[in-house]
Amino acid sequence: MSAYSIFALARNALSGHRNWPRAWRSPALCGSYDIAIVGAGGHGLATAYYLARRHGLRNILVVDKGWIGGGNTGRNTVTIRANYLREPSIRLHAEGLRMWREMSGELGFNAMFSERGQIDLIQTWAKLRDVKRRQSILHLAGVPFDILTPREAQAHVPILDLDGPKRLPILAATWHPTAGVARHDAVAWGYARAADALGIDIVQNCEVTAIRRQGGRVAGIETTQGFVAVPKVALAVSAHASVLAQTADVRLPIETVPLQAFVSAPLKPMLSCIVNCPGAVYLSQSDKGELVIGGGSDPVPSYVQRGEFAVLERVVSNLVELFPVLSRVGLLRQWAGAIDLCHDTSPIVSKSPVEGLYLNVGWGSGGFKAIPAGGAAFADLVATDAPSAAIEAFALARFERGRPLYETAGASNRD
Repeated sequence: MSAYSIFALARNALSGHRNWPRAWRSPALCGSYDIAIVGAGGHGLATAYYLARRHGLRNILVVDKGWIGGGNTGRNTVTIRANYLREPSIRLHAEGLRMWREMSGELGFNAMFSERGQIDLIQTWAKLRDVKRRQSILHLAGVPFDILTPREAQAHVPILDLDGPKRLPILAATWHPTAGVARHDAVAWGYARAADALGIDIVQNCEVTAIRRQGGRVAGIETTQGFVAVPKVALAVSAHASVLAQTADVRLPIETVPLQAFVSAPLKPMLSCIVNCPGAVYLSQSDKGELVIGGGSDPVPSYVQRGEFAVLERVVSNLVELFPVLSRVGLLRQWAGAIDLCHDTSPIVSKSPVEGLYLNVGWGSGGFKAIPAGGAAFADLVATDAPSAAIEAFALARFERGRPLYETAGASNRD
């Protein structure tokens, strides 16, 4: 780094960054908009961007009670994959992988997408039968997904221990080479910067307290900064989506649970791919060398962002059994995201029974990976009032029709 760069950094630090150009504006809240998007996370910002970019709409508000990307977008383990079981999920996430590869170029902002591949370790005969079925379905969809022997898996993950007695021995593994990771805050910042450049208002630290109805349609939103008249409201807020929908007399089949993650002390490069043992533990290594570790969601519904110690204990126990070499590695920090889960582990991307109220909720642990494809499809729905083929199966009405998707390849305590 040059002496000038060091001086510039010091000068801006001492001045409170007054000389740094802002990445996006901080507009005042207006009294009316054409569309209001609740939630300035990945899905909300992506929806706003695609509404402006693809549909030419500009009079749009994105509003959040916190800061940009401060919810579940910044509280996840950034795994991106398409190795699902149900055809609608496979199609959506396969399109998402294509969009992830092109995101940095489109937004003009480095989202740090890295295609690393994912290994799933199979420890039960039921899971082995499931992945054999999943392999056939994924191959028909053109998504690469192969079954490996335990030794072939160890070639990808040298720290994997296959010797000695195991509570659940590894029977096989799967390899999904197109899976990857991205920088979560960079994704939010990239979409925020691009949406702002297209004229969209992003208002932070402004909580939406209720959705106001007039008869059978939306009239506006109540916020901590006053009422906003708007004929279309798009909910793209996780965890509290069902609470906000209830203010418009819409009941959603969602429960909210914490999903925890943990980060280890930095280590030398030792893990080149994502490793997942369904229902037990998953991990990847960040560019800084930290191991990013997660497991199943907490069993008790809650809106807190901490989680139970018993889950940490169970995940670490599973981790050490599979990778004994990590037994003395220290954990630096822990956090949780409050995720909204439908009982079929599939999202709701749909119009609601209230005219003008649209839903992009219920993603569970899959929200981050679906940001580009989910945001684009949701933007199409809000703009045209008609669902595209990508999201038809995710309609709220599927529960009334008795047609749940039961996506067993989604990560939750229902695995």
